[in-house]
Amino acid sequence: MPHWSVYTGDSEPHDGIDHLPAPPPWRAFDGGPALPPPDDSDDASAVSPDRVHRAKSYVATPETVRLVNAALCLRRPLLVTGPPGTGKSSLAYAVARELRLGPVLRWNITSRSTLADGLYQYDPLSRLYAARDRSDAAAGGVEDHLRLGPLGTALLPYGRPRALLVDEIDKSDLDLPNDLLNVLEEGQYEIPELVRAARHSGDGTAEVLADGTDTPVTVHRGRVRCRAFPFVVLTSNGEREFPPAFLRRCVRLKLRRPDRDQLTDIVRAHLDAPGGDADRLITRFLERAGGGELATDQLLNALYLTGVAGLDAESRDDLAEQLMPYLSAAADGDGF
Repeated sequence: MPHWSVYTGDSEPHDGIDHLPAPPPWRAFDGGPALPPPDDSDDASAVSPDRVHRAKSYVATPETVRLVNAALCLRRPLLVTGPPGTGKSSLAYAVARELRLGPVLRWNITSRSTLADGLYQYDPLSRLYAARDRSDAAAGGVEDHLRLGPLGTALLPYGRPRALLVDEIDKSDLDLPNDLLNVLEEGQYEIPELVRAARHSGDGTAEVLADGTDTPVTVHRGRVRCRAFPFVVLTSNGEREFPPAFLRRCVRLKLRRPDRDQLTDIVRAHLDAPGGDADRLITRFLERAGGGELATDQLLNALYLTGVAGLDAESRDDLAEQLMPYLSAAADGDGF
């Protein structure tokens, strides 16, 4: 029997996702034909070096490992909340790298984001201009002016789950979480422009570009249905409440501020040989964090720069103070 825990958190890539237990009957999907997974190597063109580093150096807690596996096994989104700098977005990259899910599809949410933005973008004006250009023999079909978004790409019928990061969903319009419910529940969507075009074409197929690539994929009659439900990470800074109907469809993970041991592990993971001031700066970071909002990457910045700057002890302390200001206005201005 397949073991339900396929993500280990040790950052070593493996094919454990192929042994994931079958989904619950109410979360089984049958989209097709199956698409091959994209290149998942660290040197793939769609993978930036900084994301590779964050994925390799991510330090997962036992609770994180357990709930990531629960989300994978149940085919449910993972709602990750916590203060800034606790590694919410890095988690998606770490899981994708270890389980070889390909480049992470990232959807950065703003107050103006809509469900359609995540599914696909269609530019009717470019088609109109092409039609008016008499030097162009044809304006091209609808699919020539359409590209799938990160959510729309994640729901393509890949043989392996894709990793989708919906970053800072608490910044969205009030309606977006509810709008996501049906798509994430059903694992499918329609592209109305392609549905209409399919009525007038022979086989009803269209070749469209997916997010993050210039390689087209085939969409049949304007309908997309997943085969392997994507690993969806929704991040939130905890600045708003979400509707109960939305929450009950998510596995919820709350990241807390790392303690000394976790900070030490994080520093060692990011800086193979941290400077001699590491323990002292970690202590001062923890003391200072008791008076206001700080992020772990501020500590990493201070450790890196004070280690390479060649400063005396007093100058290092002054630089560290400037690199680790409080994130909240109310606490800003307190001494280091």
